[in-house]
Amino acid sequence: MDGLMDNEYVFITVNLVGALAAGAIIGLERSHHGRPAGFRTHALVCLASGLLMLVTVNYAKFAGLAALEGTAPIDPTRMAQGIMTGIGFLGAGVIIKEGMTVRGLTTAASIWVTAAIGVLVGIGFYFAAGIATVLTLGVLSVFRWIERKMPIEFYAKLCVGFLREARLPEEELRSIVQRQGFIVANMNYSLSGDGKIFQYDMVIHSPVRENTRRLADAFALMASVVEFRIAPTGD
Repeated sequence: MDGLMDNEYVFITVNLVGALAAGAIIGLERSHHGRPAGFRTHALVCLASGLLMLVTVNYAKFAGLAALEGTAPIDPTRMAQGIMTGIGFLGAGVIIKEGMTVRGLTTAASIWVTAAIGVLVGIGFYFAAGIATVLTLGVLSVFRWIERKMPIEFYAKLCVGFLREARLPEEELRSIVQRQGFIVANMNYSLSGDGKIFQYDMVIHSPVRENTRRLADAFALMASVVEFRIAPTGD
């Protein structure tokens, strides 16, 4: 009996250490890229998931309920569902929306998959957890490199302000933007600075991200431009 219990304790220890290690490895990649939810967050999420699944799977055995008849069966999938629901709130906390810019989606997804890996380790599916950890790291690192090499359309929000009396006509502004390799998706107008500054707000896109620097240089050389802002959209 003591030998059996020792094996169970070893099993629990290996599961928890494995969950902690898997979460920490994924979290290191996030910390390396300066994300707010990084090394410690991912490690704790994965550890907590593994711990809760261990409680669910082994509760009857350690509480001595397995020999009792007529007891309601324990369904580990219900605990897994509760874990993933709770992780949704944590993931939402790292998503930041500023105007048209949304950041943190990848970190939120990595937290979610880390919780799933913790569940796998918690119930003893080491092989699946190991494969999932490797694939997750591949998505966060290798896929990042692939994404940068792909011809993805670059979108940004452009705000340009002129003195109200010396504002640039819309046609000329569109021409300047288009000469730098951008297409104007839409155009909005507003007044700011107690009505002294006329501002154009637009969404622009280009297949070449480097065109942003050319556009910024063009506006920096224009004496009539009071202020401008180019804010990339996306994660």
